[in-house]
Amino acid sequence: MKYQGIVECHKSKVYYHHVKVPDNIYQKMTTDGHKRILCTIDDNEYFHAGLLPTGDGSYYIILSKARMKEFKIVLGQTIDVKIEKDKSKYGMKMPPEFGEVLETDEEGLDYFEKLTDGKKRNLIHLVAMTKNPDIRITKALTILDHLKANEGGLDFKLLNEALKVGNRKY
Repeated sequence: MKYQGIVECHKSKVYYHHVKVPDNIYQKMTTDGHKRILCTIDDNEYFHAGLLPTGDGSYYIILSKARMKEFKIVLGQTIDVKIEKDKSKYGMKMPPEFGEVLETDEEGLDYFEKLTDGKKRNLIHLVAMTKNPDIRITKALTILDHLKANEGGLDFKLLNEALKVGNRKY
């Protein structure tokens, strides 16, 4: 589904840019209850996103600072938006290193799959945001070690400490 939107800024406790999604498009996209989408802006490469509520009954798509810079868009600009349902397993691209680590660790995979979808995406993002493939593997191993040590529990404070220790090797 295609539409034109304006890049706006949401000012609350968190400051970020976004584009609103027309209500009729939101209704058509979420008939099955899923709010994960693939979004294309001005013919750039698509990205995985979610349809998030504003609190007043409307919905929007977050535009990160890095994405705005990459796409050369600015606050107040009218943009062409194309959205389609995200049919991927996790609602975002799985880094190949993390996927391979999951395939080789049945217990870790079992704990990972029992997490909420949002927590899975958060952990995938922790690995994906790293450019160095060796560090991505180390992060994936650390995440699964954390899940196994905590019997599937996820304590982000402890996990971040473990990730810092793993990063010291590089």
